Amino acid sequence: MRYIVIGAGAIGGTVGAYMVKTGHDVLFVDNVAEHVDKINETGLKITGREEFIINAPAILPKDLAKEFNNSPPKAILLCTKAQHTRDALRPIIPYMDENSYVVSMQNGLLEYIIADMIGEARTVGSFVNFSADYHGPGLIMYGGLGAMYFGELDGTMSERVLNLTEVMKNSFLENSTATDNIFGYLWGKMGYASQLFATAVVDETMADVYAMEKYRSVLANLAAEVVMVADAKGIKCYGFNGYNPDAYRFTTPRNWEAINESLDKLEAFNRVNLKTKSGIWRDLAVRKRKTEVDYQVNAVVKQGEALNLKLPLNKLLVEIIHDLEDGKRVMDIANLDDLYNLDKSIYPKN
Repeated sequence: MRYIVIGAGAIGGTVGAYMVKTGHDVLFVDNVAEHVDKINETGLKITGREEFIINAPAILPKDLAKEFNNSPPKAILLCTKAQHTRDALRPIIPYMDENSYVVSMQNGLLEYIIADMIGEARTVGSFVNFSADYHGPGLIMYGGLGAMYFGELDGTMSERVLNLTEVMKNSFLENSTATDNIFGYLWGKMGYASQLFATAVVDETMADVYAMEKYRSVLANLAAEVVMVADAKGIKCYGFNGYNPDAYRFTTPRNWEAINESLDKLEAFNRVNLKTKSGIWRDLAVRKRKTEVDYQVNAVVKQGEALNLKLPLNKLLVEIIHDLEDGKRVMDIANLDDLYNLDKSIYPKN
C-alpha cells in the first residue's frame, strides 16, 4: 500500500523517511518547491540520532491529479502545521473515496477540523511525540525517541488502526500503540504543550526552564487549567515522558511532591534530547513565522470558555506568544515574570 505523506517537514519527513527505509511505498506532498526538488534530486537526508538518505518521490499539491485520477489514495498521513490543515487537505479530498482515510499526525486537536471536512468515519486520530526539526530543503534533524498512539475517534479498535500501529512500530517507533481513547492522549499533550509554549517565551533550553524553581508553579498551573477543561468534558488525560496530568490537577491541598516529580522527569527527558529548544521557539526565533498557539493553547482556552471555565494563565500565554509573533515583545525572562505575577495573584501555593 502506498502512504501519502502531506507535509514533509519535521514530523512527516521523519516518519516517511523511516517508512521508506523499511521498504514501504511513500509519496511525499509538500508545498515548498525547493524541498520537493531536493528530495527528488538527491533524496531526503535524516541527521541526528542516526544519519541516512532515502529516495522517494515528492510532488507539489498542484500535481496530485497526475497521481490519483485513476487510483484513489487510501492512507493519507497529514503532517502539516495546524494552521495549514484545511488548505493542505482540500486539494486531495476530490480524489478520495469511501475507503480513503486521513491520519492527523499533527500537534493540536485537529481531528475535530478534519472530521468536519471529510467525516468522522474517514478520520483517524494520532498522538505524535518525538523530536525533530526541518533544517532546510531535503534535510531533517531527528532529535529523540518518543511515542505514538493511534485511534478511531469513536473508540473502536479497527483493522486500519491496528495495521497502521504495526507499521509504525516496525518501521519507526517501537513505542507505537493502538488506543481506544485517542482524545485522552491528545488532551494530555495539550497540557504539556502549554508548558512548552511557556519555555519558548525566553531564549533558554526547555530543560533549563523546567529547572527554574521560581517558575515551576507557572508550568504546573498552565497544565492544571488544561486538565480542568478535559475533566469538564469527561476526558481522561494520559501522561507520557514524565508528564503526569493527574499530578497537576487542582486539588486542595495540591500535591506538590508529585508535581515536582513530574517536572523533574520532564527536565531530565529534555536534557538528553538532541532538540534542546522547542519547535515553537524555532518558529519564533529562527523561521520568524506564526506558531500553532491558536490551534493548541488558544483552542483549549476557547473550549474552556464555552464551558464557563476561565484559564487566565493560558490566556495570558497566548497574548505573550502573539506579541512575540508580532514583534511587540522579545524573548526575555520578563515574559515568564508576567506569567509568574499573574499565577501568584490567582493561584496561591497551597
